[in-house]
Amino acid sequence: MENFIVSARKYRPSSFDLVVGQQNITTTLKNAIHTKHLAHAYLFSGSRGVGKTTCARIFAKTINCQNLNAEIEACNECESCKAFNENRSYNIHELDAASNNSVEDIRSLIDKVRIPPQIGTHSVYIIDEVHMLSSSAFNAFLKTLEEPPKHAIFILATTEKHKILPTILSRCQIFDFNRIKVEDIAGQLSYVATRESINAEPEALHIIAQKANGGMRDALSFFDQIVSFSGKKITYQQAIDNLNVLDYTYYFRLTDAFLNAKISECLLIFNEILNKGFDGHHFINGLSSHFRDLMVCTDAITLELLEVGASLRERYKVQAASCSPAFIFQSLALLNTCDIAYKNSQNQRLLVEMTLLQLCNLSPNSPFAVVQAVPQQTATAQTNPAAINSQSTANTEKKKIISSPRISDILNKNASVPKPDNGEKVQAPQTTDEHTITAELVNEKWQELLENMQQRPRFAAILNNATPVFMEPDSISINMTKIQQDSMVEIRDEIITFLRTKLRNKNLQLHFNVIEQTGEKKKIYTAQDKLNYLLSQNQNLNDLRQKFNLDFN
Repeated sequence: MENFIVSARKYRPSSFDLVVGQQNITTTLKNAIHTKHLAHAYLFSGSRGVGKTTCARIFAKTINCQNLNAEIEACNECESCKAFNENRSYNIHELDAASNNSVEDIRSLIDKVRIPPQIGTHSVYIIDEVHMLSSSAFNAFLKTLEEPPKHAIFILATTEKHKILPTILSRCQIFDFNRIKVEDIAGQLSYVATRESINAEPEALHIIAQKANGGMRDALSFFDQIVSFSGKKITYQQAIDNLNVLDYTYYFRLTDAFLNAKISECLLIFNEILNKGFDGHHFINGLSSHFRDLMVCTDAITLELLEVGASLRERYKVQAASCSPAFIFQSLALLNTCDIAYKNSQNQRLLVEMTLLQLCNLSPNSPFAVVQAVPQQTATAQTNPAAINSQSTANTEKKKIISSPRISDILNKNASVPKPDNGEKVQAPQTTDEHTITAELVNEKWQELLENMQQRPRFAAILNNATPVFMEPDSISINMTKIQQDSMVEIRDEIITFLRTKLRNKNLQLHFNVIEQTGEKKKIYTAQDKLNYLLSQNQNLNDLRQKFNLDFN
């Protein structure tokens, strides 16, 4: 039985031109080899599966090649290249720092660095996952990294550059590897499928590339997994079934349902998705990505940001044309809110369903959509004032809103107050100096003023403790402290206007009399203070205390 080699190993690049998606880094390394400007330490950082260790091996192979071609690539014919290809080269040393992270491991490495290469010009030391080294190991490695022998080159590879000591970073040339684009991964998968005589649909390869999230190694692993499932033919449906990816069709159906405000259809589609075993959070994230793709399709300039196959691209264009930018932006905001609240929700399914209902409500076809009719009413008012009076009366008849007037409403002499019985509007009574004012009438209207002030607690507390004194013929006096008077300046005009309107006397005057505080009363705080106060107010209580020889405890 022939031994099977996984695609990630079988199609691992052996030269710079075969590296996918890192052209800027490979070009820089080739130029350094061509000009012989080789640094003594390099740091390759990036996410998993983007080619860090692969580029380190190719770089080590190329600098020791004895017959470089015109493209600065290894010849694969000299003794050094053959030893590398057969995994027997003594010029390349690899160390896994995840399992060899102690000071003793680094000291052993330092001892090896002193030995010059037997074939070639350089000894290359590749330390993978270098961020796993302990602080003591980093410190032991620091001096050798700074001043190694002239034949030694260190290549450090890591997925977490921020965990490496700054003193190490300062001694290295740093190369940041990017995530590989979906198109590049799909192209490499197509090349592998051709070499393996596998018939794969382009949409299936795009799904694999998207699932890989920028990592070529993950993409090749998914590819092998689907080949084991489907054989020599890979279809889109087989890819989404095997990778547990939700079909794009659901997102297109949901968006059409949102645009037509079909609430029942949205809920049934979501239930179907749950029955297929998909998580609600996974669904919300996928729907957010769908609306993001619709957003980039609204402008030809951003269309290149759409990472899907050719057939899906046309479908996105058609649906994006039927969606307004406002609908897309509001949908993205709702989905983002749902995504944030999902983990803390006690009823996650209801949260998603409520989000779907809100998305349906964004459509103008929704029965619950709020119609902005203000501009239309303004236009009607300019052409037909009588229609406005009719519309206003109809709205009042419909709503039957009963509310008490506020002071700010009375400030406008022409303000209309709705009557609670028939909804008709009447004009506020005009002030006149012919109405007779009495002390009883002043106290009655003062109580109305206090009721209207309940929504403003700071002023209500002051007015509750104040007693109005009517002074004939048309003056009201109120006693208060200096601090209270300063506070009442803000609403003094409101109070005067209210009283003049209610008492129907436009000549009415309001005076705030400041009380002179000659001495400050002792405030009662403790239990002893309370007892002393009660004894001073009630002589019988004091006699009872003396008769029974009671004492305070």
